[in-house]
Amino acid sequence: MSFHISGEFDSFFLCHCARCRKDSGSSHAANLFSSKARITWLAGEDKITTFRLPGTRHVKCFCRDCGSALPFLQAEEGVLVVPAGSLDSPLGLRPTAHICLSSRADWDDDLALIAGFDGLPG
Repeated sequence: MSFHISGEFDSFFLCHCARCRKDSGSSHAANLFSSKARITWLAGEDKITTFRLPGTRHVKCFCRDCGSALPFLQAEEGVLVVPAGSLDSPLGLRPTAHICLSSRADWDDDLALIAGFDGLPG
């Protein structure tokens, strides 16, 4: 799977809604949004699986071979959505905001205070 993004991002949100938490399996999803950037698929476009939650704007695209989250175009809004973790190169951006905090997981407080390891513990 390989792609190139050209153009600037408008925003970088950490979304805590229940659907994004389920998609990511974590406390939030980290997505970049752009109305100006364009994506060019270099390889693997035929491996993309798209899930659209009926009755919502929620979309998740992923590689059916490895399960990696992938960028997608929200055509109705003309917005490219790029999962931040799908990028191989340094981003050079900080998140714009946490969103949907009212749906935040009950264990998602003061995470910076928890012990950290450079590799696996033990």
